[in-house]
Amino acid sequence: MSLWLRSCQRCGLNNNTVVRMRFYCPRRTRSKLQLTTGGTRRCSTVQVQVQGEVRVRFAPSPTGFLHLGGLRTALYNYIFAKKYGGSFILRLEDTDQSRLVPGAADSIEDMLEWAGIPPDESPRRGGPVGPYLQSQRLDLYSETALQLVKSGHAYYCFCSPQRLELLKKEALRTGQTPRYDNRCRHLRADQVHEKLANEVPHVIRFRLEVGVEPFQDLIFGWNRHEVAEVEGDPVVIKADGFPTYHLANIVDDHYMKISHVLRGSEWLISTSKHLLMYRALGWQPPTFGHLPLLMNKDGTKLSKRQGDIFIQSFQRDGVLPAALLDITTNCGSGFNTNRMGRRIDELISEFNPSKITTHSALLDLDKLPEFNRNHLQQQIEDEEQCLLLIKDLQGQIKQTYAAEIQDKDVLHEEYIRRVLFFRKGHISSLKELLSPNYSYLWVRPSFSSQQVAALTAEARHIASLVLRLVEEQGGELAVDQLNKDLKTLAKQAKATKYTEVMKLLRLALSGLQVPDDIMHIKGPSVAELMVSLGPAEIIHRLQKLLKLPETS
Repeated sequence: MSLWLRSCQRCGLNNNTVVRMRFYCPRRTRSKLQLTTGGTRRCSTVQVQVQGEVRVRFAPSPTGFLHLGGLRTALYNYIFAKKYGGSFILRLEDTDQSRLVPGAADSIEDMLEWAGIPPDESPRRGGPVGPYLQSQRLDLYSETALQLVKSGHAYYCFCSPQRLELLKKEALRTGQTPRYDNRCRHLRADQVHEKLANEVPHVIRFRLEVGVEPFQDLIFGWNRHEVAEVEGDPVVIKADGFPTYHLANIVDDHYMKISHVLRGSEWLISTSKHLLMYRALGWQPPTFGHLPLLMNKDGTKLSKRQGDIFIQSFQRDGVLPAALLDITTNCGSGFNTNRMGRRIDELISEFNPSKITTHSALLDLDKLPEFNRNHLQQQIEDEEQCLLLIKDLQGQIKQTYAAEIQDKDVLHEEYIRRVLFFRKGHISSLKELLSPNYSYLWVRPSFSSQQVAALTAEARHIASLVLRLVEEQGGELAVDQLNKDLKTLAKQAKATKYTEVMKLLRLALSGLQVPDDIMHIKGPSVAELMVSLGPAEIIHRLQKLLKLPETS
């Protein structure tokens, strides 16, 4: 597998193995490096063969259900892994026990599977480096924290919540950013032993040091944050024995052999802190890439309080997984071209990490029906996918119209296939076919003699002509030919115009009455109606017209 090593041969700085990206040397002029395999004395990118696999992870907290922002992060990790023949791991960071939402853990994995980006390793699937729930890895975090304490990189802190609250209030009163004052960092060893022996409640804090080394982010380039100058020493083990995110994520990434960490840009400023921990533990850190935020189309923050951004709500509303993945990547970056209609295999093949920009991705959910229509049409035209749609629609029809269906033929595969093919490109979801405007497809419509009389006095004569036409056509009906034949047939009516003939047939076949000015947007043409219903159903419905009394 060919990956790329970023290095500056003049200053000697380098970072981990990454896929080809922009590289900037922090000690030289900020210019894009050129690809070269030579040994020249300039900033260069050297192609190398790397042994071992790419391993990425999606590590949400089950304190809520999966939403669009989380799905997008998972998707980019999945695409990255599959692009480079690696593994995609789901790890659930459930250490904040007070905020866990019942059912969220299972739902997160359910939604990834529904979306078509299932993890290779997870709490449900297992794997070689499990367990994949942080609450089941507590001993590992405790051991690592004690290792940091023994090496002098961490210490016990006995400050009470009351003292910490007073520090916070005083900082706010003086217009400063609240931070811990590192008081317990200076306790003598005998003081620590005494407090531990007396079982004084405590946490473990990591000792921040100045002199943070710069790191190269795959997306944001070179970064360096002197966290020790602006933050107090962070807690790594809480009083309840559970780790904080800062410790747990680096321990898990190390032992799960994560090669690349792709996460939201809100974690960019914390990365220097994490790199200090890697250095203190003597571990090689993964390569980091921080994805720009997913925002509303007006630039406002995508909020979990928007109930419609949760993946379960999209699933419930009939949105296709492929459409959701497509619109989520279409609004962002990371691809050579930007187009609608990409399936997951195309997203993988067209993915180019060097194209990911630092700009926030603006999501316009008003375009989602258009994306769904596009992908629905693709699936209808694919034999295997179409069978899945038919099976899905069969179940929904039974659930919606169970007591009203007069003829079970409407549940047959071929009938539903005909309906899908004649409505593809016109409907945005299968749910539309269950709406009242399409109920005639599954339930024989009713209409009154008064409705018929308002259109024509020749209903029986017209019905006879159409029935004869259908019989002459045999079992094969075609839209183009029917359109021509119906125009010819309408001329045989004595006092009924072509438009009234079409209204009569639409009423008899669907039960719908549509004004002239909106007929073109309310559904299929009469010829399409007839082809969708098929000869047997046409005959059954038009025979009802023959039973009406002639009117003068």
